[in-house]
Amino acid sequence: MSRWPRQTDRQTDRQTDMLSKVQRCFRPASVTLRRLHQSALDVVDHPASEDSVTDSFGRFIHGVQPHQLTPTVLHRSKRMVLDSIGVGLLGSTTHVFQLALQHCQHMYGPDDISSVYGRRGTRLSPTLAAFVNGVAAHSMDFDDTWHPATHPSGAVLPALLAVSDMLPSNSKPSGRDFLLAFNVGIEIQGRLMRFSNEAHNIPKRFHPPTVVGTLGSAAACARLLSLEHSQCSHALAIAASLSGAPMANAATQSKPLHIGNAARLGLEAALLASRGLEASPRVLDDTAGVAGFSAFYEDYAPQPLASPEEEGLQFLLENQDIGFKRFPAHLGMHWVADAAAAVHKLLLGEQGSGGSGQGSGVVGQVQDILLRVPRSKYIDRPFPESEHEARHSFQFNACSALLDGEVTVDSFSQEALQRPDLYSLLGRVHVEHPHDNPANFDRMYGEVQVTLVGGDVLNGRCDTFYGHWRNPLTNESLRKKFRSNAGAVLPREKVEGLIEAVEGLDKLEDCCPLLEQLQ
Repeated sequence: MSRWPRQTDRQTDRQTDMLSKVQRCFRPASVTLRRLHQSALDVVDHPASEDSVTDSFGRFIHGVQPHQLTPTVLHRSKRMVLDSIGVGLLGSTTHVFQLALQHCQHMYGPDDISSVYGRRGTRLSPTLAAFVNGVAAHSMDFDDTWHPATHPSGAVLPALLAVSDMLPSNSKPSGRDFLLAFNVGIEIQGRLMRFSNEAHNIPKRFHPPTVVGTLGSAAACARLLSLEHSQCSHALAIAASLSGAPMANAATQSKPLHIGNAARLGLEAALLASRGLEASPRVLDDTAGVAGFSAFYEDYAPQPLASPEEEGLQFLLENQDIGFKRFPAHLGMHWVADAAAAVHKLLLGEQGSGGSGQGSGVVGQVQDILLRVPRSKYIDRPFPESEHEARHSFQFNACSALLDGEVTVDSFSQEALQRPDLYSLLGRVHVEHPHDNPANFDRMYGEVQVTLVGGDVLNGRCDTFYGHWRNPLTNESLRKKFRSNAGAVLPREKVEGLIEAVEGLDKLEDCCPLLEQLQ
């Protein structure tokens, strides 16, 4: 019995039509391109000089091989895929996702190629599917975070899933090819951010996924589509022209669009490059008088990537693990939440066995709350007015943990946001920004000091929360998070099927089992 998903005639026709637009310029994954000069759509090859940064990136994307993925990189990247799918499925229940999906369905013609998170039977064009699934991944700010600071998976995975759906059933990428493309997209983001000291800190100007995420998506898709090295370089340069969103839209309904656009526009950049569109051959180089990628980071100092053919190639993920969130909020919130939860336990001790430990029982004891956190304006919100602002508020997350002992998905519901006890505590919060507490996810800490009505002082401090790359979630904790998130929209057998498909992805001859579970 065939394991391939059945396709309607209409769906097959649409897939064939989509593929006919791009197949003259690439063959599916694992097949090397040989037809540069056989079509009017082929790229005229004007490569950059061999020592240029941009050319070295293109050669890396084109030349790196699946066997260069170590067991550590495979393990960590599969955890990233599982977590990203889970937060995307839960994100498909949000109002922001519904708005994005309705927009795509109403403003664009039907093109039922690629599946949509949490919507059985709903399909869109590959680029629109990448967009809405990217929105879902970031709609609750529950997606992973790396160092230097960005959300790497949500910009890459939706685009790769959309491309995999687009390819015909007899040309689906193997699980290893899929994971290689995913890791290429992650690697490109990390390499670009390491060229800037500014990028190591919590951002102030551009939201990083809209910059490096777009190029990461382009790189991943270029790899999965087996583009030539010059086309890979052009894909990055095209993506650079489609990048950038200001931090002013953080803590609003528009922030999830940043990840959706990164996934979508990166895929579009790869498809345009596959059709022959060219762009600057030095977009990643530091060229005096002409800003390329340096437009986004003023201290950008790039270096060429080593050839993938050299011995000892090592992905950044080998040594720099990923941060996974336990609750859906900005990563910085996890430090103050854990510090406040420690104080909550002390409050229980102060109340004794007769105390409730919740709500008014806590509020009645507290006179003053002092938070010692990094200086970062967009996450310093004394009285958040929406769930999106609450996810970006040191004050809200500290007070929620003081009241309840933890922060959860339900902490951001309208009912929780409007609690009188919460507002009472928020009015007692003061904030300090110690000089030894930088706005840097690798060096910051969170400290909560509570002065009680009787004058006693309780302290809680968190230097490394559970889920941070220095203290990663166990596999069991990650599966528990995934089951909770995916179970909000999928039956149990689908949830378990996805866990099995992702954890065994590197052993699959093709990625159909993964795509089938998502459909």
